[in-house]
Amino acid sequence: MQDRARTTRRSLLEAAAHLFVERGYVGTSVNDISARSGKTSGAVYFHYSSKEKLALAVVRERFAAWPHLAAYCATPDVPPLERLVALSFEVARVLCQDVVARAGARLWAERRSIDAVVPTPFAAWTAATTRLLADARSRKELAEEIEPAGAAPALVGAFFGLYSLSDEVAGEEELAARLDQSWRLVLNTLQARPDPAGLIARARARLPAEGPLARGGHWAGSGR
Repeated sequence: MQDRARTTRRSLLEAAAHLFVERGYVGTSVNDISARSGKTSGAVYFHYSSKEKLALAVVRERFAAWPHLAAYCATPDVPPLERLVALSFEVARVLCQDVVARAGARLWAERRSIDAVVPTPFAAWTAATTRLLADARSRKELAEEIEPAGAAPALVGAFFGLYSLSDEVAGEEELAARLDQSWRLVLNTLQARPDPAGLIARARARLPAEGPLARGGHWAGSGR
């Protein structure tokens, strides 16, 4: 029974995620989720009690909790700015390829329409970025005028803004190109000895070879 319940919950969550991406929170009803999943509306309410609870489950499933952060931040043999760039491309890849993560991002953007407090990933992202920038400073890779605690929120905000805009008008390939261009501009300021093209190439070579966000290779220490 527990396995069956988990399977049903997963089916409902994925059906809801597809609909939230396609129609948004307001444009999706419990009946829509029922029809998309092939489960009854009673099953939806039994497992999640409301559309709000289901939306929160979607956000928490991928968007609010990023297990990738730990792997990318705790690889000391890789330069920290290289880790930061690789992390951004990996998060972008997940957002492009995983409908649950993409739905979480859309639901967060539409959070004022949801009658519940929608969790955000930005505290974790900002903390991880701050640690990487501080590590870069300790290794003298960071430009002297850059303050990690101040720069981290700006970088996280810029990334999410870039994704949000690109998601409306382009696919994964276009997002990869825009993220590449963004880092070329930013790294000229962040790096003590700017080499944006070289650092981006090394970072992307460490990503799984899955689509235009990567350029072959595997992340050292990630278990891939």
